[in-house]
Amino acid sequence: MTAAKLRRHVAVVGGGPAGLMAAEVLAEGGASVTVYDRMPSVGRKFLMAGRGGLNLTHSEPLEPFLARYGEAAGRLAPLIEALPPSALIAWAEGLTQETFVGSSGRVFPKTLKASPLLRAWLARLRELGVELRPRHDWLGWDAKGTLRFRTTEGETAVSPDATVLALGGASWPKLGSTGDWADVLEKSGVAVSPLKPANAGFDVAWSDLVRDRFAGQPLKGVALTFGRVRVRGEAMVTRHGLEGGAVYALSAALRDAIAAQGSAKLWIDLRPDARAEELAAKLAQQPAHQSLTNRLRKALHMTPLETNLLREAHGKDLPSDPAALAQAIKGAPLTLTGMRPIERAISTAGGVAFGSVDENLMLTVRPGVFVAGEMLDWEAPTGGYLLQASFATGAAAAKGVLRRLETGVVQ
Repeated sequence: MTAAKLRRHVAVVGGGPAGLMAAEVLAEGGASVTVYDRMPSVGRKFLMAGRGGLNLTHSEPLEPFLARYGEAAGRLAPLIEALPPSALIAWAEGLTQETFVGSSGRVFPKTLKASPLLRAWLARLRELGVELRPRHDWLGWDAKGTLRFRTTEGETAVSPDATVLALGGASWPKLGSTGDWADVLEKSGVAVSPLKPANAGFDVAWSDLVRDRFAGQPLKGVALTFGRVRVRGEAMVTRHGLEGGAVYALSAALRDAIAAQGSAKLWIDLRPDARAEELAAKLAQQPAHQSLTNRLRKALHMTPLETNLLREAHGKDLPSDPAALAQAIKGAPLTLTGMRPIERAISTAGGVAFGSVDENLMLTVRPGVFVAGEMLDWEAPTGGYLLQASFATGAAAAKGVLRRLETGVVQ
């Protein structure tokens, strides 16, 4: 007997990318689907992601793509291979949202907005019969295993045939993902790794000059090194420290080092395309009577921010010798003393341990309940990897539900 014949009811808790993708796959598979979300409307964090152009996925080959997920790559690989970047691009274009590949290899909709894609997606879900129930705050289960929700009209209970939990992590809680589900699941015997900020800025004890004059200014075309990993890209100086794509690519290792040692030293190469000898030669051509600032500006086109960052890293009195100054430019160490709070992070590390779910993402201690998206214990840098894994795990959880319903088993 098929799920279409059974018309089993599936509850999807959470209306973000993972939850909505699960709802679409379930509805196309013949299930009756209701999406519950605590906010007045669904997709709020998805819309927030669209403020930066909506980086859907990345165009790099699948092998290095999967390596971006670190320790979770082994568990995520079959799920992403089932819904790879090419399939996600086709899905978006099927919603009349053409895409393009940027110079960095990232994939965006041509509109560079999330709202047109979300509107088209919700229209498709309505056509499939998916029902949206906003302002339903999930409270867990009662003694009989019934889902409990807090609504504006009081508490209500739902008894679906299967459930997909896609409640997100704990970043940007004002958009709905607060991470309070962790306590509920832990009380049910689910192993949950502590939620931590991922893809967030770091604290640097700037001088008053840098903090007050240069906050909000970018460091373009730099290379950042921590340990044995070197990343090219951009960073942004903030009043608190540093953030930006190149920083986020190193954020997991930096976060763990700070947690273990109290601080971490990040090295910045301000001129990664030139060797130290080349920089020294250009500096040596400048008249000796010029100020150091003018020598740096005229020889290497260094901005005031870059010059002052050198002083932050090496001390106020920079070396006048061209060779020594070139070495300072190629390696400017900054001490990071902390990470920005989780509520200001782009994404979250930690979550439901993969050992607590089966190959279909079903909780082993709660048969019939599946987990998707950022609730699972994985993390990745920005660049399209976050949304890709959210979509893929949502689809995988939905397929797991359909396989279970095919057998006639309900929770």
